Amino acid sequence: MSIQKIAVLGGGSWATALVKILQENLDEIGWYIRDKERIKYILENQRNPQYLSSVELDLNKLRMSDSIEQIVKEYDIIILAIPAAFLKTSMDKIKFPLKDKKIISAVKGIIPEENLIVGEFFNKVYGVPLESVAVISGPCHAEEVALERLSYLTFASLDSDFTRDIGDCFNCHYIKPVLSDDIYGTEYAAVLKNIMAIAAGIYHGLGYGDNFQAVLISNAIQEIKRFVDDVHPINRDIKSSAYLGDLLVTAYSQFSRNRLFGTMVGKGYSVKTAQVEMNMIAEGYFASKCIYETNKLYKVKMPITEAVYRVLYEKISPVIEMQILTNQLK
Repeated sequence: MSIQKIAVLGGGSWATALVKILQENLDEIGWYIRDKERIKYILENQRNPQYLSSVELDLNKLRMSDSIEQIVKEYDIIILAIPAAFLKTSMDKIKFPLKDKKIISAVKGIIPEENLIVGEFFNKVYGVPLESVAVISGPCHAEEVALERLSYLTFASLDSDFTRDIGDCFNCHYIKPVLSDDIYGTEYAAVLKNIMAIAAGIYHGLGYGDNFQAVLISNAIQEIKRFVDDVHPINRDIKSSAYLGDLLVTAYSQFSRNRLFGTMVGKGYSVKTAQVEMNMIAEGYFASKCIYETNKLYKVKMPITEAVYRVLYEKISPVIEMQILTNQLK
């Protein structure tokens, strides 16, 4: 395996899961967490106290720091697992060029200030070549990684050698890597499925059942296909695990924070109250606004995305908006 110098940025569930997997194959992993006290706890107890606390971490393999500059400077390959809403602010702390780094996005969100997916953001803002950008996609929940339940991860990059090497770093008895060259489609699909999961949650909170949810998700994958095919028209199989599989697990799973967020909104929680009580970031909240605004350019038919946007940002009643949406689904 040719890849060795990898660092993970972020301290949440997904970042912790990625570190756990990488420990299976690498001798050293850089890990940036902004909270000094959490780093201290991890180094004393071998566990992340706030996220996936059941995961035992191998301290002999961890090089931890609360300085994002230090970690990014020392490692050649950077895996981003910071919520998209905070990524730009975090990266602004770095004062040296990043064009020679390889960037792997595990964010599954859009940079709100720029309305760009992560790969585009690093290409346009930091001059990182697209060939040096990769995307990690599901279907995969951090909680099941913690339990070492068999999961498939999709790794997408324009550089097939880079994709293969990344996949090798994650390949273990509970992770099967799937390789792809569709960096735009996999990243946009990962963003869109969070919006669809919020819609599924809202309907669940309103009391709609499994029969209707099946109709919703059938329409959701068609909406995702329309958008990604318009934004980046290449030959792709929307039924594969990186697209349909990721949508299904996010829309139906008990571990889905976007579905949970939508369920709370459907049950009458305000957006702010739901966010506070979850104490986690539902990427679909920010993504619905970004995709809604981006689609003003593409003009793709996106009734589910538009309905979620109106509920979350225009404060339209979920009961009314979702009833209107039901009449557009087939």
